[in-house]
Amino acid sequence: MSIQATEAVAPGMFGPAPASTSTQSAQNDKDMFLQLMVAQMRYQDPLNPADSGAFLAQSAQFTALEKMQAVADQTALLLSTQMAFGAAGLVGRHVSWTNPDGSAGSGPVSGVTFGAQGPVLDVDGTEVPLALVATVTDGASAPTP
Repeated sequence: MSIQATEAVAPGMFGPAPASTSTQSAQNDKDMFLQLMVAQMRYQDPLNPADSGAFLAQSAQFTALEKMQAVADQTALLLSTQMAFGAAGLVGRHVSWTNPDGSAGSGPVSGVTFGAQGPVLDVDGTEVPLALVATVTDGASAPTP
């Protein structure tokens, strides 16, 4: 005698839909975990069912993983916000930097652009990524070489 499945797993059945900031890989891992857990429950031997303690432990681990991912997402958002505020605070200051080709540059920051790669400073018409900035001084005085 065969036993047919009576239910299907609907997306979002085990909690809220994943945040849009999650990567596609993380979403695939969550889906695979849920599919494996449901398949384990669906095809278990009715005369020798799986231990309910093991099921609860798996559910708790899955919930803990989701919460840790949410904390990591919030931490990344906080870091990007701090970088944006820090870059905005450089407007009117004098910065110096070293370009990837080894040449040095310096000048006053006149503006900031926020892109996908992070804040980019506008220094006399030159776009300078925040990561390249080596020194920052008050706007009234330029650093001495």
